[in-house]
Amino acid sequence: MGQGGESRRAQAYDGELGAAVTRAQDGDESAFAVAYRIVQPGLLGYLRGIVGDDAEDVASDAWLEIARDLGRFKGDGAGFRGWTATIARHRALDHLRRLRVRPRSTALEQDVLDLPGPHDTHDQAVESLSTERALELVRGLPRDQAEAVLLRVVVGLDGPAAARVLGKRPGAVRTAAHRGLKRLARQLGGEGVTDDGPRTLGEST
Repeated sequence: MGQGGESRRAQAYDGELGAAVTRAQDGDESAFAVAYRIVQPGLLGYLRGIVGDDAEDVASDAWLEIARDLGRFKGDGAGFRGWTATIARHRALDHLRRLRVRPRSTALEQDVLDLPGPHDTHDQAVESLSTERALELVRGLPRDQAEAVLLRVVVGLDGPAAARVLGKRPGAVRTAAHRGLKRLARQLGGEGVTDDGPRTLGEST
């Protein structure tokens, strides 16, 4: 499964990111700004898929924690992206709990997931995930699929790293991402798309 342009770009920045994090840990504030610039777009996209319009507020809370705990981080650029995604996810779930929001359940028939299409449109779905409309569609997926897609495609994590963030097996995350992208491809193709969806991720079914 191709991870699309966002993932490739994120991975291309890993070397620069790792070097910036190391300098930031030594007290270089400009290096922390570089790390922020590289990580923030994907992190914000991930949070928009979880908490919608509150993403920027949650991201700010996450970055306060990231800055506070930066000295404890050990790893490379890819590891830093995974670490920041874990922190952001915890802050997002805390935010939802504070709002006492119970994510709405989204039913998805297994036979619909497995229907073959005339063309492989996964790449279309992946490349479109930077748009607000696509993030709205992601919020309509079952929660496990939505988070897997966001972490793999928007944040740019590989399967094992995404699995660590979610506390699941890599195979389960790969399957969830595959199913989520399949569903998105159908919706982005115009089949039964509506503009009214849940504002937070649906529960796994």
